[in-house]
Amino acid sequence: MDERTVVLITGGSSGIGKACVDHLVSKGYRVFSASRSLPDGPSDAGSSAVGLRMDVTDDESVSAGIKRLIEKAGRLDAVVNCAGFGIGGAIEDTTIEEAKAQFETNFFGMMRVCRQALPRLRRQGSGRIVNVSSIAGRIAVPFQGIYTSSKFAVEGFTEALRMEVRPFGIHVSLIEPGDFQTGFTDCRRRVDDRTDGAYAGRAARAMKAAESDERGGQDPLRVARLLRRVLESRSPRLRYTVGPLSQRLSAMVKPLLPIGVVERGVMQHYDVT
Repeated sequence: MDERTVVLITGGSSGIGKACVDHLVSKGYRVFSASRSLPDGPSDAGSSAVGLRMDVTDDESVSAGIKRLIEKAGRLDAVVNCAGFGIGGAIEDTTIEEAKAQFETNFFGMMRVCRQALPRLRRQGSGRIVNVSSIAGRIAVPFQGIYTSSKFAVEGFTEALRMEVRPFGIHVSLIEPGDFQTGFTDCRRRVDDRTDGAYAGRAARAMKAAESDERGGQDPLRVARLLRRVLESRSPRLRYTVGPLSQRLSAMVKPLLPIGVVERGVMQHYDVT
């Protein structure tokens, strides 16, 4: 892909999404930064990101947003799905409505964007889709079970989609970040205690450990640089893991270890044994 590649990035107003927007813009890409909090904005000859108002939880908003993008740019070369948020708390304390809201953004939002972009990419006979998952999509995190479940779903979706669209010249990949310093931590939604404190102490310790990892995490520019390499690769892989070495190694060795060993390690890390 050349430097005039047109890229749509959802969740582009903050966190990893914004880091990806800023980095690709600095390298000459024409980037459309989609978020429900961003107003539509004119392109400055491709030298800065174009704001694109889009709510990934709404079918009409996604369809209209991609239509406006095509009208402005004339084409779409790559889609990067970054929109998402986290829920913290015990699964038993989580209502079905809260779980649905998590999936509505993290999974179905991604699916909506892919479905709306694919007809255009198929007609072109080329394109890239990069879904931003998480190392938590490979290793379950206690007291983030619904968030973890949404990322496991992203992983399976992406594996299947990659095989379905390959004959059309479309490459599909996953980026799996570990812990990075973003606003994700402060925006995490906590579920209410609905079990008379049955999980309260362990949940609090788990969330404290998770927040410590996140606040001490790496610069999200690392993810953005990886994204650029994926977009520019002639034959991109399915999975790219990025983040602290210990987290990346954990994802690699999990399939090789007895599940009891994996569970003990995770539970000790989050202080929930």
